[in-house]
Amino acid sequence: MTHGIEQVVQRGMCVGCGACAVRTSGAIPVTIGRFGVYEARLDGVDPAVVRDASRVCPFSDDARNEDDLARELFPGLPTDDRIGAHLDVFAGRRTSENELVASSSGGLTSLMLTELLRGGVVDGVLHVGRSASGDQLFTYEISTTSEDVERSRKSMYSATTLADVVAEIRGDGRTYAVVGLPCFIKALRLLAHEMPGLGEQLRVYVGLVCGHLKSSFFAESLAWQAGVPPHELGRIDFRVKNPERSSGDYDYEVAARDGAEPRVRRTSSTIDGPWEYGAFQPEACNFCDDVFAESADVVFADAWLPQYKADWRGMNAVVVRDERLRELLLAARRRGEIHLEALSVDEAARSQAGGLRHRRTGLAVRLADDMRRGLSVPTKRVAPDLRVVTRRRAAVIRQRRRMSQLSLETFAIARQAGDFELYAAPMRRAIQRYRLFEAASLGLRPFARALRRRILPARRRPADQ
Repeated sequence: MTHGIEQVVQRGMCVGCGACAVRTSGAIPVTIGRFGVYEARLDGVDPAVVRDASRVCPFSDDARNEDDLARELFPGLPTDDRIGAHLDVFAGRRTSENELVASSSGGLTSLMLTELLRGGVVDGVLHVGRSASGDQLFTYEISTTSEDVERSRKSMYSATTLADVVAEIRGDGRTYAVVGLPCFIKALRLLAHEMPGLGEQLRVYVGLVCGHLKSSFFAESLAWQAGVPPHELGRIDFRVKNPERSSGDYDYEVAARDGAEPRVRRTSSTIDGPWEYGAFQPEACNFCDDVFAESADVVFADAWLPQYKADWRGMNAVVVRDERLRELLLAARRRGEIHLEALSVDEAARSQAGGLRHRRTGLAVRLADDMRRGLSVPTKRVAPDLRVVTRRRAAVIRQRRRMSQLSLETFAIARQAGDFELYAAPMRRAIQRYRLFEAASLGLRPFARALRRRILPARRRPADQ
């Protein structure tokens, strides 16, 4: 049976991109769900409308995959099965110290967007910014000046949807660049094919390399651990650079709604800050095989490579697939605004090694697991296969998946009860189990035995951790 949008929604794989809402002119609503992730609702929707929506759903078999899209979009470009089509690959960052420090990484994403606006390539930019109202901290917004873009720079790890902003700009006679995660960029490309008028408006697709999406619970958990309960959270900066540490060892800053002094805490000191644990990851991310936004014109990432990680200021890895955008970067280098150097395809892939393991090797295991259980799964470019890893490594992959679901379920309970420990205690135990499996998979038996003997951390309140 085809894994269409109905199966995507039934299995909790909807990522909330909003493409189905746009394609059906709002007949399919996309709203925030109980786990802090946007979800489509198909109840009572006409089957013919659902079929239209299924062709633009990034996790539906009725939609074209990334390889098909790339062949059409980037004909003639060399292709690598890890990073996709590529015209050029760079590592780089801004040369202005102030602009660099104010960015999450090398600052090249915001520079590209401002150059697109200044050069008149587009009239506006669709990107995630801080919400001025409503229950959500972050939402897609429209920027038409470089000042608007610069105000919304930095990483925003939270669930969002494109539904409202794309509906707002549709047919307004203006052109746009759009910034998004791989699944969102794919959905927009599918929409552009189905809705040529919208496709004419969307001129540049800027991708962001993705480890996984985060539920809105992530921001609330980090804030709670800094002493700001979810209902009091007014603002969060997920990545504050610290000159005393490496680029990957950053802080975060939270501010309460009452205007009290912001609180800063080291991300790695939190229960769920380390990305490898998959905390607050939606189920959709367990079925994605696109790390480098393979249907985007250009994609930006953190250059997590040994030669760059020690520098706290950060460095971008960039994969360019469009000559116009390549020239914008080279022109900025000639003006002395950015540092740019060649990066090999292998280095670019190594910079996202963890994400590639999760979305290739891990995906093969997850697909095989679900198929053995008789569950519907999408057709991916990765074949279901339990033999790609050892049984011990498969245990690590499965535990990570359990941790993602556990984090969502227990945090929802803790949030309702106002008791952080209802989330923290089971999550600590799950993390310890994950580390045991990981140590065993690496053959670190003495370390694994030592972990087993450890007593779980004593009960602590969030503000004291």
